[in-house]
Parts: sequence; structure tokens; C-alpha cells
Amino acid sequence: MPKIRCLYVGCIYLEKGYCTAPQVNIDPDEGCLTFTQLEDPFEDDSWEDELDGFDEWEEDDFDEDDWLDEDDLIDDDF
Repeated sequence: MPKIRCLYVGCIYLEKGYCTAPQVNIDPDEGCLTFTQLEDPFEDDSWEDELDGFDEWEEDDFDEDDWLDEDDLIDDDF
């Protein structure tokens, strides 16, 4: 079985620079059709589910009077 040197990064079939797929399909225009992206462990969108049910921030939700003035701060806050 021939070894196929692969320059793709992040493919599930890539091992030490060589393709380990049992069958490879190459298209001259599209490239490797066998390429399958590894799941990125750093790409975690689960936190978006925690935001369900929260409304978007609306300008009417707060008034300029809600801001603290410098006089309202205690010196210990700095």
C-alpha cells in the first residue's frame, strides 16, 4: 500500500505527516475529498446554551442616574 504524504492540518486521518485513510479521493480542483476536520477541543460553544432565556440588553433597562458619581465612591474602592 502506498504512503500518501499529506500537507493538510487537522485531518482525522493525518498521522506523522502521512494519510492513514483506508481510501483516498482526490479532486484536481477541490483537493482531498477524504479530508475530515478534527474536532477542536478549544472550540467549546456549550457556554452559549447557558445564555438561553436571557434577553438582550436594552437601552431602556437602565438610566443615566444609575451611574455612580465620583462623590459616591469611597476611597477604599481604589
